[in-house]
Amino acid sequence: MSKIDFKKELKHLYNASANETSVVDVPSLNFLEIDGAGDPNKVKAFEEAIEALYSVSFPLKFMVKKERGIDYTVMPLEGLWWTDDMTQFSIDNKDIWKWTVMIMQPEHVTKDFVQRVVEQVEKKKSPPALSKMRFETLHEGLSAQIMHIGPYSAEGPTVEKLHAFVREKGYVLAGKHHEIYLSDPRRAAPEKMKTIIRQPIK
Repeated sequence: MSKIDFKKELKHLYNASANETSVVDVPSLNFLEIDGAGDPNKVKAFEEAIEALYSVSFPLKFMVKKERGIDYTVMPLEGLWWTDDMTQFSIDNKDIWKWTVMIMQPEHVTKDFVQRVVEQVEKKKSPPALSKMRFETLHEGLSAQIMHIGPYSAEGPTVEKLHAFVREKGYVLAGKHHEIYLSDPRRAAPEKMKTIIRQPIK
C-alpha cells in the first residue's frame, strides 16, 4: 500500500517560493479546527489545542487505512490569525490576537470517522481542548502566498513583502492571515524553519 503525501498532491498550496509572492486559487478543503485567543507563546489554550488536533488526526489516519485501505501522511499544523479590528493587527501585540489552529483532512475523512475517533480519544485520553474541536470546510479562494524561512518571530518583513505585492497588483486583503507550519519547531533549527504565509485577496 503506497502512502499519499497530500503536500505533494497539493504542491501549489503546500510549497511556495521564498523569493517571490505567488497567487493561488485555494479550493474548499476540510479541516479539524479549534479557536482561541491571546499570545500563543503565553496562553495554555494554544498548546492544548495543538495536542487535541494531533490526538485525533493520527487515529483518523489509521482508521481510514484500516477501513478504506488508503494510507496518507498527516498534514502539517496551520493557523489563522486575526484581530477584531484588523487595523490593530500587529506582530508586536500578540495579546489581542484571535486564532484558529487546524489540520487539513483528506476527502477520505468523513464526519462519521471524525465522530467515532473523537469518542475513542475522549475515553482514552480526553485532552482538555477536545470538546472545542470542529470539522469544517474552509474555502479561501484567491490568495497570495510566500515562504518564510526562519523563526516565527522574524516573519515581519516577509509579511510586509506579501502585503506590498497585494497592493502593487491592485488587490485588497480579504480574509484572515494564514500560516502553514512545514517544520517541527522541536526538531528544526530556528533559522531553517519553513512557514508558508498566505493571505486571501480580492
